[in-house]
Amino acid sequence: MYFAALLARTHDGWEASDTELDDVETLSDLTDLARDASVDEDTVLVFIEQEDAWFGVIRIEGEEDPRIYVSDAAAAARSSYGEILTNELLGGDDDDPADDLDALDLDGTEDGEPEPDEEEQVAGVPAQGGEATPAGPVGDRGILADLGLPEKELLALETDALPGIAEALGAGEVLETVR
Repeated sequence: MYFAALLARTHDGWEASDTELDDVETLSDLTDLARDASVDEDTVLVFIEQEDAWFGVIRIEGEEDPRIYVSDAAAAARSSYGEILTNELLGGDDDDPADDLDALDLDGTEDGEPEPDEEEQVAGVPAQGGEATPAGPVGDRGILADLGLPEKELLALETDALPGIAEALGAGEVLETVR
């Protein structure tokens, strides 16, 4: 189960709205959704949380590239929306045709890559090139520092983090109305 909300910064403070992710298939879709909620191209934060397993924050400002933070890349990579974020952060892209070509030997047969053993699955999930996705935070750790939540405090957050983040930004009550 996911919880997703948008926090849009306005001249009067923050405005929150819950959002449906049904039509979101790419980071671009998510970014467009956030930009639509923006007032005068000001800051918009997208919060995504999956049952206290992981949370992500995407920060969009005008036409700039989104800034992304994910609390636990290994947990997020196992979920559809988390995979969108971790692929962006870790360089994976399931839709890259070159990946399909890399899996072929010169004779055109697929490599018989072994399944990851249990130890690798505990450490993380397989990522591009057979590397494990790191367990723990990835992305822009200073994503909220200028808004009132220093990097150290962001890294200390674990379960049910979104209310704590919103509170630090001065938007706790606003987020609570859509939660």
